[in-house]
Amino acid sequence: MANVVVSAPESFRNIETLLGGRGVLRATPRSTQDWIGVIRRGIPAGAVEALKKNIEVSHAELARALGIPERTLARRKREGILSSDESAKLWRLARAVGRANEVFEDPAAALHWLKAPNAALSGASPLSIIDTEIGAESVLDTLGRIEHGVYA
Repeated sequence: MANVVVSAPESFRNIETLLGGRGVLRATPRSTQDWIGVIRRGIPAGAVEALKKNIEVSHAELARALGIPERTLARRKREGILSSDESAKLWRLARAVGRANEVFEDPAAALHWLKAPNAALSGASPLSIIDTEIGAESVLDTLGRIEHGVYA
């Protein structure tokens, strides 16, 4: 059976903020079920720009971190909404960024950690492996070890 990590309400608020808040999301998701609905309907494309600004990356870097082609992201921006699969990828990235912010208690330190090569991740930067579910789980696991003082 898969190990499911459910974010606390505070984590949900952090994700909401990273994705542009109620103004962009046109919703205030506070529970797992709320987020499932938002993702299934598709997250508004404005959330991509909000997250890009919050994590200080280029369009190309964000596309790589999401595992979504740059041209597809540009098309979604014109269309105004992401598909449910793309929305899930965006949420996954925002979840990891939010978790890093919680662990490091400093957005600048969290961003530095996300972008820097990491020995616990075989020398890869967290942002470079977060485009896959297993990579994202590795990043979250490493953050958990850091939070609990285990070498990471």
